Order: sequence, then structure tokens, then C-alpha cells
Amino acid sequence: MINDITKDAEIRMGKSIESLKLAFAKMRTGRANASLLDHIKVPYYGNDVPLSQCANVSVSEARTLTISPWEKELVPVIEKAIMRSDLGLNPSTAGTTIRISIPPLTEERRKDMIKVARAEAENGRIAIRNIRRDANSDFKELLKEKEITEDEERGAEEGIQKLTDRFVAEVEALLTVKEKELMEI
Repeated sequence: MINDITKDAEIRMGKSIESLKLAFAKMRTGRANASLLDHIKVPYYGNDVPLSQCANVSVSEARTLTISPWEKELVPVIEKAIMRSDLGLNPSTAGTTIRISIPPLTEERRKDMIKVARAEAENGRIAIRNIRRDANSDFKELLKEKEITEDEERGAEEGIQKLTDRFVAEVEALLTVKEKELMEI
């Protein structure tokens, strides 16, 4: 039972890290990155689908994204979806190809992005600590029902704490990398 709870906690903490990585991938740096447009949805045959499911998104230069829609009729629809997004990007069209030039970030915007990155990292740490709390309460419940001993409970809580420390350290490492990436000119 202890192993099941620990495994579940480890899986959930791993998902928190993946969620943080996705949040960081959406944050715009000065460089072009295809994942920047991952969250943009485009109306396609009556459904809103991710941009990657109706067009090829690639990085053509360091600061330029190229989008090649699978159907010519999608060009204006994709342009509108990009303009409506919260990214502040202006697409330019040449035939059936859409190009997006990524402007360099100002110093002020970089600092704002770092604040956002730190907030995302804090949300990740909170999620990990909540998972630890849930696991510890499960251990206490097992102890209360006399399914495990106090020593087993204490050992399990120490194991969960080590797991928590490991994942929080991973959050810190991801944040450090993202901050460094945001401050690059």
C-alpha cells in the first residue's frame, strides 16, 4: 500500500513538472520556437483544432516562424487566430505561406516574463507540496486503520519528503534555465 501511494505521488509530481514545462514553452523569448503557437486553436471543418493539426509550423530563421497550411482556404483563418492570440504577433502572408517575425523583447518585457516564469514555478512547487500532503494524509489514514505501523508511516513520510525535494529541485533547475533564456539578448 505504501508503495502504491508513493508511486501515485511520483507520477502526479511528474505530471506537475510536465505542466510546468508546457507553461514555460508557451513563454515567448527573443527566439522563434514552434511550440510558441501550440495553444492557438483554428476553426477547421466546424471544430477548433490546434494549429499543428491543420498546418506545418517550422522555424525558418532565428527569429522567424513559417506556417504552411494544408489547405489554401485556411490561410486567412490562421492569420486571424494568430492575431487574436495573446502573443502580440503580426503574421504576414506570401501566397500560401504565413511568416511570423518574432520581435526582440525589451528589457521591461523580459523582467515581466521572468515574473510570470517565477509565478509558474511557484504554482508547480505548490502542486508538488499538495501531492505530498495528500500522500501523507493517506499514510495517516492507513495508520489510523492499523494497516501500517507508526515506523512504517514515518519511513513513508520521509520517502515522500525526499521525492518532494527531488521534484522541487527540478522545478528550480527549470526556472533557472528559463530565466537565463529570457535574459539572453
